[in-house]
Amino acid sequence: MKHVVTADRRGVRGGGASRVGGAVRSVGRALHFPVTGAARGIRKATHAHGAGESGLGKLIELHAVNGAGDVMITVALASTVFFSVPTAEARGRVALYLAITMAPFTVLAPVIGPLLDRLPHGRRAAMAGAMLARALLALVISGAVASGSLELYPAALGVLVASKAYGVVRSAVVPRLLPPRFSLVKANSRVTLAGLLATGVAAPVAAGLHKAGDPWPLYGAFVIFVGGTLLSFSLPPKVDSAKGEDRALLAADERHLHGPQRRKEQVRRPGLRTVGPAVTHALGANSALRCLSGFLIFFLAFLLREHPLTGESAAVSLGIVGVAAGVGNALGTAVGAWLRSRAPEIIIVTVVAVVLGTAIVAALFFGAFLVACLAAVAGFAQALAKLALDALIQRDVPELVRTSAFARSETLLQMAWVFGGAVGIVLPLDGTVGLLIGAAFVAVGWLTTLKGLLASARHGSRPHPRVA
Repeated sequence: MKHVVTADRRGVRGGGASRVGGAVRSVGRALHFPVTGAARGIRKATHAHGAGESGLGKLIELHAVNGAGDVMITVALASTVFFSVPTAEARGRVALYLAITMAPFTVLAPVIGPLLDRLPHGRRAAMAGAMLARALLALVISGAVASGSLELYPAALGVLVASKAYGVVRSAVVPRLLPPRFSLVKANSRVTLAGLLATGVAAPVAAGLHKAGDPWPLYGAFVIFVGGTLLSFSLPPKVDSAKGEDRALLAADERHLHGPQRRKEQVRRPGLRTVGPAVTHALGANSALRCLSGFLIFFLAFLLREHPLTGESAAVSLGIVGVAAGVGNALGTAVGAWLRSRAPEIIIVTVVAVVLGTAIVAALFFGAFLVACLAAVAGFAQALAKLALDALIQRDVPELVRTSAFARSETLLQMAWVFGGAVGIVLPLDGTVGLLIGAAFVAVGWLTTLKGLLASARHGSRPHPRVA
């Protein structure tokens, strides 16, 4: 009997311990659910419709990490270079920043695409390198912010170049990861939308970290980019394979090639790897929109600091315009994915015309509401026109050179953004004059590409260009 009672007591104690352990595990699961549940939800969304099997889901997640890290550094630099000093000093300081960072990038940008074309088997390593470089440079900038040293400017240049290099490599990787029956437009819209959502989530986090101290957003960027470095190597090995690919030339046909390039191509091969007139005209129109985007970012940054929106501070005014642009960009991405590849030439012609009209109206009747409307319309048009350009590249460029054409077009668009930003920084702070100049950028791009795009739309899809 004694042994039975002892056994029963042990059972009771064991059952009690088991219940306590179960309760602890339940509490642990409840505490972890917001994180694990959100992670599972994100993974389900990014890996839907075959994106998980093809590897596109991994790229979508990587681009979200990239957007979050970039916005951390942007918040830190904006508070250090722009908002921490009086207005007059801020303009000279940002001008110095642009002179030191953008001028070299303008020289380096044309080299990035061709260089990566010559290193086709290292794209995962290149993306990881761009992430790791920004992680280390974020630490350098954090030290420069604390000490006020000039290391800030070359480090900022390195961040800019690494960010643009990542963008070019990402552009080359997307066509390699398309799931079956998945268009390039749909894939790019998913990748872009993930970056926008991550930026929207990370921006308030970065602002909160900034309240703890100037370097803290940079510490956050370091952690994020280290994670991005590891995530880069999780992409499938086919990202590094260039089997069956060639390099593209951004020209419509043999007559549009000039100088040594034309002679070399004629000697080396009977056919030229050109992308076709529809793509070149669409690229010109997109370059005009990117130029306007860079111009508005820097011009409005100074203009709204000197002349904030009615009843608002400079920071709130910039926030309103930034949110409007972000919402427009996200809406354009969503609409582009819905339209897929329907009449891409007409889409580009239409959205550029709408931006031109909006810019002229905003310039002539300059006011807070119209400035916010212009930011939203420009963001919408830029996203939608870029997806239409992707559709044309998928339609008109042979698969053999499509990856290269996509990467090189992205390099040209980045250069257009740099040029627009440089113009925006040197203009006098007159809203009407500035927006008219921005409208002039769009007008030149629209008028020089209108005829070619409409002609391409009338003739429909053209045969693939000749490839040697």
